Amino acid sequence: MTIPGGTPQVTASTPRLQPRWFIKLFWKAHRAAFRITGGRRGLWAARPERWGTLWLTTTGRRSGQERSVIVGYLEDGPNLVTMAMNGWGEAEPAWWLNLQANPRARVRLAEGTREVVAHAAIGEERVRLWDRWRALDKDLDGYARRRPAETAVVVLEPVAAPS
Repeated sequence: MTIPGGTPQVTASTPRLQPRWFIKLFWKAHRAAFRITGGRRGLWAARPERWGTLWLTTTGRRSGQERSVIVGYLEDGPNLVTMAMNGWGEAEPAWWLNLQANPRARVRLAEGTREVVAHAAIGEERVRLWDRWRALDKDLDGYARRRPAETAVVVLEPVAAPS
């Protein structure tokens, strides 16, 4: 079985993306709006028919400094699910590389903050979660074909509060 989001193969049926400079500029502007408004703008909750956005803070794998980024997510029970797709560019996003080195992180949602631990979904979990994303984005497989490696589906599990 071929797992979606794997080997790239850009064809005539591959959906068109905005230019890379535009994608990067959009996300920089989004982060700036979030910071300027003190977090009052820029995050929205996921719904069954729409993904949401969250502010993810990781620990830099080399610097040890906090690094933050806004990513899209969907909910899967108590877990939050995102994709390490870097605007569908070739490189792995730095936040994902940071989480692989240190899976503990903090997320800020429209409704509050929580501590999480990350892992890459594999096997049936990955297939199930990829299908959930595909239900929200009909072009998902086409975008994923643009990447040279499989796009990681990242699960952010809440860390249990100490008793």
